[in-house]
Amino acid sequence: MFDRLSDKLNQVFKKLKGRGTLTEAQVTEALREVRLALLEADVNYKVTKQFIEQIRERAVGEEVLKSLTPAQQVIKIVHEELTMLLGGESPKLDLSGRPPVALMLVGLQGSGKTTTAAKLARRLKAQGRQPYLVPADVQRPAAIEQLKRLAADAGVGVYDTQPGQNPVAISDAAMEAAYAAGYDTVILDTAGRLHIDGPLMEELKAIRAKVEPREILLVADAMTGQDAVAVAQSFDDLLKLTGVILTKVEGDARGGAALSMRAVIGKPIKFLGVGEKLDALEVFHPDRLASRILGMGDVLTLIEKAQESFDVEQVKALERKFRQEAFTLEDFRQQLIQLRKMGPLEGLLDMIPGLGKIKALKGAKPDEKELRRVEAIILSMTPEERTNHQIINGSRRRRIAKGSGTTVEEVNRLLKNFAATQKMIKQFGKAGKRGRMPLPGMFG
Repeated sequence: MFDRLSDKLNQVFKKLKGRGTLTEAQVTEALREVRLALLEADVNYKVTKQFIEQIRERAVGEEVLKSLTPAQQVIKIVHEELTMLLGGESPKLDLSGRPPVALMLVGLQGSGKTTTAAKLARRLKAQGRQPYLVPADVQRPAAIEQLKRLAADAGVGVYDTQPGQNPVAISDAAMEAAYAAGYDTVILDTAGRLHIDGPLMEELKAIRAKVEPREILLVADAMTGQDAVAVAQSFDDLLKLTGVILTKVEGDARGGAALSMRAVIGKPIKFLGVGEKLDALEVFHPDRLASRILGMGDVLTLIEKAQESFDVEQVKALERKFRQEAFTLEDFRQQLIQLRKMGPLEGLLDMIPGLGKIKALKGAKPDEKELRRVEAIILSMTPEERTNHQIINGSRRRRIAKGSGTTVEEVNRLLKNFAATQKMIKQFGKAGKRGRMPLPGMFG
């Protein structure tokens, strides 16, 4: 998300940094380019206009223009205003009250409500809660079975909705069932339509009145741009939303919906759906997203993903191997597995400060299939070969290539790259003995 906007903003800031001093005219010209970049990113016109005016008021003052680093001061102001535009602080789910607490997901058909319900349940389970999924969408064929299947994948409870039941009755009975079974959080997957209509809203209002949800969250497709903002406004007018979950943001290079949503409807974005997998749901952090848009990376989210994905004992064992210079191909394979748990590699690169600005990496999409081929090659080796790759001669390489469905050239390339990695590990091992160990897990 925001690839094009980020590129254009960085071009603007690069021009500013190239000047030792700044005049009011130069700042005005830069802000004109920022304004155009935001409009091209499908940001609401009124939101863009107000945003630019707020930056101008702060950026053309004597304190900024006569500072030692005026360009950096302007970028700092843009970052702060962008953070405020996105909502300022990271919003939290309201899970207070007598359990079970109800969370009601609403939205149009195709926005990803059912998958999002399961993602949210998985996240809450990881935080120690006992979520209970409720299929209250009897309109869409197979919606009930889809949520039941996803609940099984997420390892959470699900209400046994039967086709043809009344959604209000389903929701009421599910709350009773959750209470009896000891669940503390109920997530209602409600019906959607291709567009907002009277029968849909009456149904949703009736469910709201019956279960009194703590949160009413709109699930909106980010790829619909300003249409998503208009839909959010309509749902808020009729249901009084408490927040928004934007889905499919990994496919939206413009990002206008995310930048406009809070300013237009006054309700926070609470989560971002960043992929199809059940773990592809991120808490929305305005300051971190502002940093990513401005090419500053997002180290905090990267660290959190690593903490969630990497096994602590494995990391400790790997550190010992670094120190002992005993890193093997099997260790290398385990690192690939851990790295892939963190999500798409392309997204991880965007979180590392500076990488997004490197021309050689611009548009580069790490090949996930290539990682699987590497893993297949290592799995085709014997335990002895994985421990000591130097014994892998010509005949062994041919056997490994045949067993993994790859070529001898690919096997050779892996072994060559691994030898180079081992050499680097030895250098880190020596540094570690002097108390300067590298971050484990970065060699996947």
